Parts: sequence; structure tokens; C-alpha cells
Amino acid sequence: MKADPASQRRLLGLQQIDTAAARLERRVQTLPLHETIASLAARRSGAADDVTAAETRRSDAEAALAKAEDSVKAVRERLTRDQQRVESGQMDAKALASMVDEVDHLKGRVGVLEDAELAAMEALEQAEAAVVAAAARARDVEQGLRTAVGEREAAVAAAKTEMAGLRGRRQAAVGDLPGELVTLYDRLRGRYSGVGVGEFQGNRCTACGLEATAADRARYDGAPADEVLRCAECERILVRPAS
Repeated sequence: MKADPASQRRLLGLQQIDTAAARLERRVQTLPLHETIASLAARRSGAADDVTAAETRRSDAEAALAKAEDSVKAVRERLTRDQQRVESGQMDAKALASMVDEVDHLKGRVGVLEDAELAAMEALEQAEAAVVAAAARARDVEQGLRTAVGEREAAVAAAKTEMAGLRGRRQAAVGDLPGELVTLYDRLRGRYSGVGVGEFQGNRCTACGLEATAADRARYDGAPADEVLRCAECERILVRPAS
């Protein structure tokens, strides 16, 4: 393939643009914010589960307290009725003695149930505090996630703007280059990790960094200036220094 030496050298500038674009894409793909967001999203799911679990425990505590209150109320009502019967003086001695024993028993039972009611109230307070704490943690995670997503969107938007500029520069760079030369460069760039051209400097190809043999150097030096050379080591386009 033949191409004007100046056109061949302009490939080096095109390679710089393409390399910058590739680095920009990798930078966007490897933003630490991606991992941060994934971690926060997982934490948000866990925080939501914690809130649900805390709310369930609160519901159970509310039910336990309601049951304890009903039990206390029922025994108190029975105790009141029995005390009224004792105080009425309308029972014989045997029935009265039995009723007095029952009243004593109910008083003890009320004490036990009141202790249970107090414990249920304390358990409910703890459950409610756990709900508040879990909800606060969930809000913190959600806020952190929103902040991280916003930062990522801003970074991606800035990268898109930068990429648009690089595309514009590339379009201008290839505008007056021979189409066949650009096609070869793009094909090699796709084949060899995004690098399609190197410059021959200090007896080395800058694309692969390998030193030319004496025979290859003689071939490079003897080739016409407009001949498009290929590196003998990496097969990329090899641009000779300007004479």
C-alpha cells in the first residue's frame, strides 16, 4: 500500500485520539462509584429487610401487650365482682370463706399479670425504638445511594461530553486521510488491543517496543517514503521519522 508520508504521520495523531477515547471508556467502566452503588443497593435491600423484621417484632409486641392488658382487665373485673359479693354479706360462712380465698388468689393473680403487662410494655418500647433505628439506617443508606448515583451520573455526563469532543477530533483527523489507509489502521487497531500504528524510534517500534533486526532495519530504510510499512514483530503500521 502507498500513502503520502505526511498522511502516514497523521495516523499517529489519530492513534492518540483513539487511545484517549479507549482510556475514557475504561475510566467510565471502572468508576469506583459502580462498586459503591452496588454495595449500597445491597445494603438498601438488607436495610429494608431489617425494617420489615423490626416492624414485625413491634406488631408481635403490640399483640402481646394487648393480650396482657385483656388478661389483667378480665381478672380485675372478676376480682371486683367477688369483692362485691363478699362485701354484700349475702353468703353463708362456708361460701364466704371460699370466696375470700378466691379473692386472695385473684389479688395474687392480678399482681403476676400486671408484672407481665409491664414487661410487655417495655418490650413494645424496645420494639418501637428498633423500628425507629432501622428506619433511620434505611434512610441513611438510601440517601447515600442517591448521592452516589448522582455523582456517577455527573461523571458519566462529563465523560460523554469529553467523548463527543474526541469523536469530533477524530472525524476531523480522518477527513483528509486516504480511506484505504484508515481502513487498514482501524482493522489493525481492532485486532491488536486498540493500537494500529507505531512510530519507528531508536530502532524500535513504539507500538510493541521490540527492537528491529538488522535485516528488518535495512528493509525499512530501503523502502520508498510513500510505502506503508508493517512492523515485522507486531504487524502494525510502522511510521518512519520525518526526514
